[in-house]
Amino acid sequence: MQITPLSPEDPVRLGDFEIQRRIGQGGMGQVFLGESPGGEPAAVKVIRPSVVDSVSRQRFAQEVEVLKTVWGPRIAAFLGADAEAEQPWLATEYVEGPDLGSHVKRHGPLPTLLTAALGAVIAEGLVPVHQQGLLHRDLKPTNILLGPNGPKIIDFGLAVFSESNLSLTASNQVVGTPVCMAPEQAAGEKPLSEAVDVYALGTLLLFAATGRYPYQAANAYMVFRLVTDPKVAPDLSGAPEELVPLVSAMLARTAADRPSLAEVVRGCREVVEGQGMKIAQARRRLTSHTMSLAWQDLSPVPEPLTPTVPCTNPPEATAVTVPQQPSPTEPEPRQAAHAEVPGTGRTQPPATRGAVPEPAPEQPREPSSSGTVLHSAQARRTAEQLRRAYAASASL
Repeated sequence: MQITPLSPEDPVRLGDFEIQRRIGQGGMGQVFLGESPGGEPAAVKVIRPSVVDSVSRQRFAQEVEVLKTVWGPRIAAFLGADAEAEQPWLATEYVEGPDLGSHVKRHGPLPTLLTAALGAVIAEGLVPVHQQGLLHRDLKPTNILLGPNGPKIIDFGLAVFSESNLSLTASNQVVGTPVCMAPEQAAGEKPLSEAVDVYALGTLLLFAATGRYPYQAANAYMVFRLVTDPKVAPDLSGAPEELVPLVSAMLARTAADRPSLAEVVRGCREVVEGQGMKIAQARRRLTSHTMSLAWQDLSPVPEPLTPTVPCTNPPEATAVTVPQQPSPTEPEPRQAAHAEVPGTGRTQPPATRGAVPEPAPEQPREPSSSGTVLHSAQARRTAEQLRRAYAASASL
């Protein structure tokens, strides 16, 4: 997730949320980092003014109603919305972490154990959605955020009630992501069943384990043709053999042949236990692994400027050497110089590469030079300046 400054045309406030930064965009709208009056961070989604019409408002209102209906530890929580505003907006829980697509692109596929843990987490997270008679319909790597509390499912903009034939799209229009779309969804069949989300989760697990999808082509039209052609089997080359039976069943062409979510959870659990680990341990390791790499991406470590402990080596052996990068799952401490926090006169050690950051104990805020308490936005700017300082010293 890339956070960038606001543009002059961006809103500064939506409802009660103060807008801080841009954090994403799509064809229909922009997503901002917002903050509630009480300091709660939020992902605030806004429809672009150029596409605001009666249909987009109706679809947006549907997403709001869906989010009011579903909840759970794997669903980004609903915080507020106004579908009737001049700029319709929707605020959900802000998940501080990359999406699965960005993680795999940057760091490569997940190990088999962690892919199975991810499958169990997402399958279990979809259960309350389906219990409400809803389908997500657009599960894909960018809609899975890897946060400090584990993976979260986002973007219910295409969610529909599974028993309904009603749609906000034209009868000949198919909405979704082709590489993650079940054959019956790609063919425009209605009504759809829970099996479309099981299929999409199968494509997601294949992507997590290999970095590729079961059907790939030069353009969306060619992907549609492959997905809907009964003579073309999904390509599972490169998938770990432990996962092939489960993923193959999830990608069955006929919806009735796919496993239920409960069966997916059991299948993922068997893969984890087959590697000598309990599912709860694997889930914790998944979060530790993804967050350690995310923290590493955000916190470059500069070369030490001065030693922090007395030097006991002889003069000819005082050169500083950089240790090998530690394993993400077993980070090693690294001595580094304390850097000054711009504008505060205080020092702070840089983050340790590869380590999962632990929250510091809450400290009382110090008054600024004007005698007022630092606002959280000021604190974020100070932290951003500090990161730039580290990055600059690392490039020297």
